[in-house]
Amino acid sequence: MTDAVVLAAVLGVVGGIVLSGLLLLARRYARGPGGLGSEAEEATYRALHQASLAAPYLRGGLDTADVARAARHLRAVLGSPAVMLVVGDVVVARDGQTEGLDAAARRIASQVAETGKRRVFPRADGGDGLEAVGAPVRVDGAVAGVLIAFASPVRAALVRAAGEVADWCAAQATLGELDASRAALAEAELRSLRAQISPHFIYNALTAIASFISTDPPRARELVLEFADFTRYSFRRQGEFTTLSEELRSIHSYLELEHARFGGRLSVTLRISPETLATVIPFLSVQPLVENAVRHGLEPGEGGGTILIASEDAATHTEITVEDDGAGMDPEELHALLTRADDGRNVGLRNVDTRLRQLYGAEGGLVVETAPGAGTLVRMRIPKSQPHHLARGEE
Repeated sequence: MTDAVVLAAVLGVVGGIVLSGLLLLARRYARGPGGLGSEAEEATYRALHQASLAAPYLRGGLDTADVARAARHLRAVLGSPAVMLVVGDVVVARDGQTEGLDAAARRIASQVAETGKRRVFPRADGGDGLEAVGAPVRVDGAVAGVLIAFASPVRAALVRAAGEVADWCAAQATLGELDASRAALAEAELRSLRAQISPHFIYNALTAIASFISTDPPRARELVLEFADFTRYSFRRQGEFTTLSEELRSIHSYLELEHARFGGRLSVTLRISPETLATVIPFLSVQPLVENAVRHGLEPGEGGGTILIASEDAATHTEITVEDDGAGMDPEELHALLTRADDGRNVGLRNVDTRLRQLYGAEGGLVVETAPGAGTLVRMRIPKSQPHHLARGEE
């Protein structure tokens, strides 16, 4: 037998083995994704999938209407005939064979809440011989609700699973509270920015407008309209995000009012890439930087100065810079101002930096370049892709 014949025979055998393997894999894949793993892996996948479906309904808290929609998924995770969630003496969620079990569920919840411990109940009144396990859902150290799973009989595995699922429910409710706290903090920070704008800028703006009333009434009317546009935007009540285009319109109104005060001592240059105008940015994130440049960069000097506002497309991000050629400051002093308790100075800069870090991570904060007498450049990088952040009017 020649070498070629031997090689052909070997390749034929190997090809048959590979073909058989591919056919087996194809048959397993045709049965669905679960066919590619063991029974334990399939069970784990199903449990995780059901948990992920339940999570959004628990994030709002255990006392909201949405929590009722989580019951079906919780029962699928536990694999029990019936599941109920009780808050106080109210059954807030149920799924499965729960008819006639309300009184038993309230009694079980009362006893579990009183002891704060998971308990097994041999027989549920009205449950046709069903047994039950009740597990406390603890939020902030207190029993916020009780998860009850019914079965006949209640086995050790269900007892353990009920405890784990109750703890998971508590974690989701806690995450929901953290989300609410973060939203409240963001709103408080916006109120802080508005308070900063209010006393200093409004007084100066109204003084500038008043100076034109008798000498140049048309100019005074224009400034009144600019003032109205600026305050309408700055004090709007809804929307944590906006677009760069909208923020720049507000900045235009702000600078028109400052031009009225500074006259020719204030020069402003814009270098805005058109493709960046639709970038979604945190509301009042660029305007405070411009105001900071005017107040702390140009206002202290008699000669005024120039402010450059720029934006450019930087692949996955939009880069926005605000630069002035004013007084500048010592970098160490700036670092101290940005990290110490609020002293009324640079509050806008500190506030914007904090919000950016909360939204985009530790690397998402402001980058500041400054030195005494050398002006200040402030840079922010905003991700282009922000699927969970919508500017007002995009909901």
